[in-house]
Amino acid sequence: AEAGSAPARFGANGLAEGATREQGTGTTPTGLYDLPYAFGIEDAPAGTTYPYRKVNDDSWWCQDNDSVAYNRWVEPRPSHCRAAEAEHLVSYGTQYARALVIGFNYERPVRGRGAGIFLHVNGRGATAGCVSVPADAMAEILAWAKPERRPHIAVGTSSGPTAITRY
Repeated sequence: AEAGSAPARFGANGLAEGATREQGTGTTPTGLYDLPYAFGIEDAPAGTTYPYRKVNDDSWWCQDNDSVAYNRWVEPRPSHCRAAEAEHLVSYGTQYARALVIGFNYERPVRGRGAGIFLHVNGRGATAGCVSVPADAMAEILAWAKPERRPHIAVGTSSGPTAITRY
């Protein structure tokens, strides 16, 4: 496996076991996760071949446990996904300039486990549960992440606090 690392920030309340994590706890889920696709307010960095979705004013991430769109990108936000229970992606500015969706609770979402866990650009401090890295590291990761490499992110495992690897 080929791996890289960058200084990363986590949830304000630290790490929590991904299988039992609860939504809204300010913790980052531990485990090995795939990276379904990238997204961003800015254009993808030159050389990016990973699936990349551009954020616009109608882009939201639904975190509403009662919605059929739980833990999914919605565009525009449907009425069944309450705005108070969703992230308006464009409003996150530099943090969501470029990001990768972390496949936590994504394939078959369990309500209440957590939604909207991303690898994104650093903000001012700890995250609400995401993993964040400096902007230059995020650009390097996107240039490196090739679909054929099947990249994954390991959070809080024996390979170090966080590592992005290919298999």
